[in-house]
This record gives sequence, C-alpha cells and structure tokens, in this order.
Amino acid sequence: MRADAERNLDAVLQTGARLLAADPGTSIAAIAAAAGVDRRTVYRRFATREQLLAAVHTAKLDACERVVAEARLPEAPVLVALHRYTEGVIAVSRRWPVDVRQAQDEAGAVRVRRLIELLDDFMERAVREGVFRAGLPDRWARSQLVHLTAMAAHEMPELTSAQGADMVVRSLTEGLGPV
Repeated sequence: MRADAERNLDAVLQTGARLLAADPGTSIAAIAAAAGVDRRTVYRRFATREQLLAAVHTAKLDACERVVAEARLPEAPVLVALHRYTEGVIAVSRRWPVDVRQAQDEAGAVRVRRLIELLDDFMERAVREGVFRAGLPDRWARSQLVHLTAMAAHEMPELTSAQGADMVVRSLTEGLGPV
C-alpha cells in the first residue's frame, strides 16, 4: 500500500473510531470529511458504515492483542505485567475509543472472549501469588481492571497513559490487596 493511501486509511479508521464511538449513526460522508479525505476514498475501501466499524474493531483488537503479548501476563512479575497491560490498554483505548464487545462478526467475538480469558487467567495468577486477595467474586478483579482502565483512558485525559496506569494499579492493589 502506498504511504499516502496508508495514511488516509489510518486517518479514516481513527476518525471513524472516534466518531462512531460518540454516535454509532455517523455517516461515512461525515467520517470522510472529518478525516480530511473524499468520501469516495472511504467508499472504495468500505461499502457500508458496518464494514468500516468492523475494520475499526479489527484494528483495536489487533492493538489489544499486541498489548497483552507485550505485557507478558503469564510470566512477567504480576505488578510489572499489570502496569504494562494497563498503560498499553489506556493508549489503545484512547486511539480506538470503540467498544470491541459490540463487534458484530463471530471472529471478533471470539477474539474478545480470548482476551477476557487471558485477563481472567492473569487475575487468578495474581490471587495465587498474593497480589490480590482470595475470596472475591468471580471476575470481580478483572471487571475492576477493565472499568478503571476505561475511566483512566476516557474520563481522565489529563493523565498520560503511564500516570493512568499508576493510578489504576494503585487503586487495584490498595483496594484489592491482601487483608
């Protein structure tokens, strides 16, 4: 793909992510205008808004999977992996503000479920290693991580990704730490 075509595609996807997160009914013409490209450029690549949204979901899932791999959840020290994951996901969520749990295709849904399983496994490891206390309801720690990370990403734009990760990790460890 030519460099200018790649830049245009990236601009369309990121603009689409931002506008569709705010208003799922946003038209392709509005996305094209906001991205600074002709709407025909977008229609050559995506015949419908749904196809564009699917591409945005795919881009975000790709980015989330890279974050999980780079965080090394199964083997890095728990607090290191937690911070890496959180910092990465905050950055990804800011770049791609759509909710991938709303992915319409089965492949996207399978990828989302796999990411959730990896987080649940990581949180179970954190309990086994004494970072989080045992006896919490199933999925409680993972749900807190997801919600706190989303809050840092979207409601606290003044925080860098690293500062947001510091706040999330501290909130989790102080609020969920061993008694």
